[in-house]
Amino acid sequence: MRRQRRRTRPSGRTNDVGQEPHAFTPQFHGGGCGRSTGRDPHPAGAQAAEFEYKLATGQSLTQPINTRLDQAVKRIREASGGRLEIKFFPASQLGSDTDLLTQIRSGGVDFLNIAGSVLSTVAPTAGIANVGFAFSDYGQVWNAMDGDLGKLIATQIEKTGALVVAKPADNTFRQISSFTKPIKTPADLDGYRIRVPVSPIFTSLFKSLGANPTSINFNELYTALQTHLVDGQENGLVTIEAGKIYEVQKYISETNNIWDPFFILGNRRSVKALPDELQAIVRREFDQAAMEQRADTAKLNLTLKDQLIAKGITFEVSDKEAFRKGLSAAGFYKEWRAKFGEDNWKTLEAAAGALA
Repeated sequence: MRRQRRRTRPSGRTNDVGQEPHAFTPQFHGGGCGRSTGRDPHPAGAQAAEFEYKLATGQSLTQPINTRLDQAVKRIREASGGRLEIKFFPASQLGSDTDLLTQIRSGGVDFLNIAGSVLSTVAPTAGIANVGFAFSDYGQVWNAMDGDLGKLIATQIEKTGALVVAKPADNTFRQISSFTKPIKTPADLDGYRIRVPVSPIFTSLFKSLGANPTSINFNELYTALQTHLVDGQENGLVTIEAGKIYEVQKYISETNNIWDPFFILGNRRSVKALPDELQAIVRREFDQAAMEQRADTAKLNLTLKDQLIAKGITFEVSDKEAFRKGLSAAGFYKEWRAKFGEDNWKTLEAAAGALA
């Protein structure tokens, strides 16, 4: 007889207003995404699920990835005939990114959406997608991530005890924002206090450019900017808008300094406990969520600049080639080529072009 899974109670963590976290249906206001109908997904008399799992994210509620994952878990329940229910806890309800990274490996959560930049702290090769100024456009990105580079990264991630259960989603090209001054050239970063995610390659990149980077989890970023613990940060426009970062910043420099993926992970024991047919449903629906999120983000990237200008942000054009030359002169590419290994570096260059 198959052992049933009962995972209905949260971990005991409270959120920032002292309340127990609870499953929540996010409402994404960008173009192209559907909305929840508001109907009770568990009507009276519905049969209890055979497997009850938890899915967590650290992304702001209105980000497209949360809407698409919310839709996916509903489709999974329906396609499984109610056998598999995945309760959804977005927006750091169950902890910060680094907390969740521990939980996905220990089984505290069963599924997790996590940025590759954060994941690189336990699977260093995941950081190869974050090499500064490597990708010039999305053609290069998806050629790499849906091809050999994505397979390479997934193989390394799965050595940590988690499984990659979907195609990578888009955490977008990142832009440098600032409160005190626009950042147009490497000289503007000299001594600059900038927040970076908890990721060695981000810290290395900004140190190489003369900045003073500080690693801060995203759920603490707004406060760090508001209190001027740091003067600036870097994120994609989707994240800047969804996290209301524009309220505590004045400038955005269009640097495209790093592209970052999202990975949807599963706890190995939890996934393997599912019958093959349920595993196939999970992978299919999370794949669909990732592909839809890519399309949502592409649409948002066409409109968010105007929206942020209307909210008071000044956009600046940056000298991308100067930043890349600055990294080369500082030995950034040489250092990370050695860390990732020659074969892995060649896999990156096969998609992105020569990096020196």
